[in-house]
Amino acid sequence: MELSGLDIGVLVVFFVCVITVGLLKSRKEKTSEDYFLAGRGLKWWLIGFSLIAANISAEQFVGMSGQAAKASIGLAVASYEWIAAITLVVVAFFFLPKFLKSGIFTIPEYLEYRFNHTSRLVMSLLMVIIYLGVTIPTVIFLGAKALSPLFAEELMGIPINITTLSWFVGILAGVYVAAGGLKACVWADLIQGSALIIGGTVVMVLAFMALDDPSKFEGIDVAAVNTSLGVGDGAAFGEKFAVLKESSMHMALPRTSDFLPWTALMLGIWIPNFYYWGLNQYIMQRTLGAHSLREGQKGVVFAAFLKLIIPFIVCIPGIIAFTLYGTKMQENAMNQESLNKPVLEAFHQTRTSPAEAAMVIPFNSDFAQLRPQLAAEVLSFNAAVLGKVVPAGQDISAINTELLDGAGESHPDIEVRQELVGYDYDGAFPLLIRYLTPKGLRGFVLAALMGAVISSLASMLNAASTIFTMDIYREWVNKNAAQKVLVWVGRCCVPIGVIIGCLIAPVLASPRFKGAFAFIQEFQGFVSPGVLTIFLFGLFVKRTPRCCGVLGLVLSPIIYGILFFGWGDMAFLNRMAITVGAIAAILLLVTLFKPMKEKITLPEQTKIDLNWSKGSVYFGVFVIIMTVVLYIIFW
Repeated sequence: MELSGLDIGVLVVFFVCVITVGLLKSRKEKTSEDYFLAGRGLKWWLIGFSLIAANISAEQFVGMSGQAAKASIGLAVASYEWIAAITLVVVAFFFLPKFLKSGIFTIPEYLEYRFNHTSRLVMSLLMVIIYLGVTIPTVIFLGAKALSPLFAEELMGIPINITTLSWFVGILAGVYVAAGGLKACVWADLIQGSALIIGGTVVMVLAFMALDDPSKFEGIDVAAVNTSLGVGDGAAFGEKFAVLKESSMHMALPRTSDFLPWTALMLGIWIPNFYYWGLNQYIMQRTLGAHSLREGQKGVVFAAFLKLIIPFIVCIPGIIAFTLYGTKMQENAMNQESLNKPVLEAFHQTRTSPAEAAMVIPFNSDFAQLRPQLAAEVLSFNAAVLGKVVPAGQDISAINTELLDGAGESHPDIEVRQELVGYDYDGAFPLLIRYLTPKGLRGFVLAALMGAVISSLASMLNAASTIFTMDIYREWVNKNAAQKVLVWVGRCCVPIGVIIGCLIAPVLASPRFKGAFAFIQEFQGFVSPGVLTIFLFGLFVKRTPRCCGVLGLVLSPIIYGILFFGWGDMAFLNRMAITVGAIAAILLLVTLFKPMKEKITLPEQTKIDLNWSKGSVYFGVFVIIMTVVLYIIFW
């Protein structure tokens, strides 16, 4: 499907307006504080919308929506949003006052004052690696994924695929962040955040309308929809929605779930949330640029309220998308170059001579259930390649997994190919845009989605450049760098980040990463438990010795890595919880046996008003109560 001229016009006008507003608002930047922290003059409404726009991107609209489309997960993935609402309230009143009081530019900078210079460097390096290797490539990939169903295979002789679209998304984001810094980002976020909520709401309403009367929309097999729901032809919307609520809209998953078991709600899910919302530079950079503590707290609590809305415009449409377009998600899995197609082509070419083949092929349970005969043929092929007998059993997927366990190590000459999957789950939300939105409106929804993607990407690029410039370049390369030099270095970091992200992004199409949303959460686990633990000790345990900063940061990837490679079937949130517990126990022992005797003196700035916002306290309590009510309704 190609975009209409009206859609393209809406897209162009939207992005011209966004970039123009951002650059005009940031044209007077002269110092590093102007470029990296918007001159510390941000108001609450800018902070609130900017936090949401920086956070909500294709990671949610494509990745989270795709996770919600899975019958085994459903609405449970919304815990990342609703737990975040409570987390933001805590950050507003327990983390933010301490950070603003010290006047820091970056989160790692706080570690130097509380622990030592080395801990600041270690965290800075870890953050830059995570941004460049995980978060930036993931957002670029998901942005390209969202665009791919909307374009033909070729445009003006240029092949349109995940790779070319990744470069388009990355370059577009890099342009205005390199030119305008944080102020350009937050003013662009004001437009994009508003459009994001409006556009998401439009798709949600259209999804509800399609569920109510699918015959009015393109590409929906009405009989298949009714059969999958177990309702008659004349079933009302309420009856259909009740079926989906009963089957897919539950917050508690079994303890055996490898994604989000209910046990993770006790501790595990709080770790990435507190790390992300309280200690993540690209999020906290907006609050560090607040005009006052009062404005910062109001902005953060406002963002917390908006987080309660996100699952209704992201997760529930994903659930409905699977109901309406499950067949098309099967077709996409079989035919897309980034999924099953190249693997099956290689299989059909070599299936007659497995003894000469240099590959084996994994497949998941969806693939085995949808295509049992083909799955059985792949299983027999794998056994012949490895010279093994097919194990007995009924679960073909489990048998194949057992057969291939350790195949890469025991047979280094044999390639373990990309896993065959039954559905293209990440295609759920793009399918809604493609088939439900009319011309013109499709351009606006796509502009809102791409605006969110580019906003998040620009925020990450700005954060990575800030950390590199202020924590690495200024501290270890050129201590006496002039303000203009610091701004120039920050701008030069942006294209480097874009290039690295665009080179890595296409690789994430492989199903072995279990979906982009799972990938970004999983691999941040190597860092986030250690960062969270040392900050909690540093902020609230006064006797924690300075050596604990580096110790906690180094232990995190070691402990999590042992769990990752040794207990890969354990839910990653449970691995995070164990890692935090182990690090906390070690730091506690060090503190008990070698408590710090001198008094820590943190810097105190005088520019920012540090009076609290009482109204934000009351509104924060309201947000927490509403979160609890939502859990009760959907538990």
